[in-house]
Amino acid sequence: MSIYDDSLKQHYMWKGKFETRSRVEVDTNEKLMLAYTPGVAQACLEIQKDVNKSYELTRRWNSVAIITDGTAILGLGDIGPEAGMPVMEGKAALFKTFGDVDCFPLCLRTKDTDEIVRTIQILCGSFGGINLEDISAPRCFEIERRLKETCDIPVFHDDQHGTAIVVGAATLNALKIVKKNINDITCVINGAGAAGISIGKFLLRLGAKDVIFCDKQGIIYEGMENLNPAQEEVSHISNKRHLKGLLKDALIGADLFVGVSAPRLVTKEMIQTMAKDPIVFPLANPVPEITPEEAKLGGARIIGTGSSQYPNQINNVLVFPGVFRGALDARAKDINMEMMIAASKAIASMVDESELNENYIIPSATNKKVHEKVAQAVKEMAIETHVNRI
Repeated sequence: MSIYDDSLKQHYMWKGKFETRSRVEVDTNEKLMLAYTPGVAQACLEIQKDVNKSYELTRRWNSVAIITDGTAILGLGDIGPEAGMPVMEGKAALFKTFGDVDCFPLCLRTKDTDEIVRTIQILCGSFGGINLEDISAPRCFEIERRLKETCDIPVFHDDQHGTAIVVGAATLNALKIVKKNINDITCVINGAGAAGISIGKFLLRLGAKDVIFCDKQGIIYEGMENLNPAQEEVSHISNKRHLKGLLKDALIGADLFVGVSAPRLVTKEMIQTMAKDPIVFPLANPVPEITPEEAKLGGARIIGTGSSQYPNQINNVLVFPGVFRGALDARAKDINMEMMIAASKAIASMVDESELNENYIIPSATNKKVHEKVAQAVKEMAIETHVNRI
């Protein structure tokens, strides 16, 4: 039985991957009066006087909404909100398992940007954070931007920033092995959508100076036609040599390749044109841009994929539980770039340099100590950058 068949069988058995449970017993009249009417009125009045008391008197302090419109579910695309629910439920289970965060999957029956933004804005009083998930580009950029401008709780698009943070961690550790400085490398990102653009911008913030974005049209350059607003923005901060051409042209002399695009777009011959000791992260799922076997034949020194079948699984499960745990513990108003960089460095630090090797550049997502380390780093940086409430 394949993993897909086995998973489907389990989903029929589970009938949902999370449930709500009461945290209080209401088996006597006295307990009922404390948890509900008439006693509950006092908690309501306290929050009426000071809305921040909602973090102390309700579960809001530990609650995150996972919100999608079903337009970019995994590698399946626009399959609709209901069809996206299994993914959102799975994410809720991971949040609870690795971060002890209570999550509520919300799948919206709209693709209208204004409706999505307004819906989330009016829900914010019920949650301590918002995790945007599987919303197609380029709408996801505008949705996140507008929400971050108007909401007083953290808004985090995991497809963008979670992926960028874990790729950043893998890159930092891979560079230690090949003895290269991030300031000196050329990075090629194939797939200029939500994940790709965020990864490239994040690498720039980590210190990379030469980042090249590619999409179906080829290398993105300043002045290129038919770019969406997000691609237009990055055209001004990337491709400093003003290269034109296709992905194969961009890869010549490159030190790092990150693929967040489509299967089988890279050949071993293309890897052979890269710089000495190339780092290759083909992350398309379930079939990568190039298989690890082919990449190795092309001379790749370090390879990471999105699959658990191979070493160095680059998985954003390493990111979001700890990031939100830290943000909630600080009662943060935002998850800013400094907090994201702290998370990336925390993940990288969980592989001791004595253990670091070509097949071990990133820790396991099931290692709970990683999530604890990320949470602590994010909380400390929230305080340091003054976005905390406590």
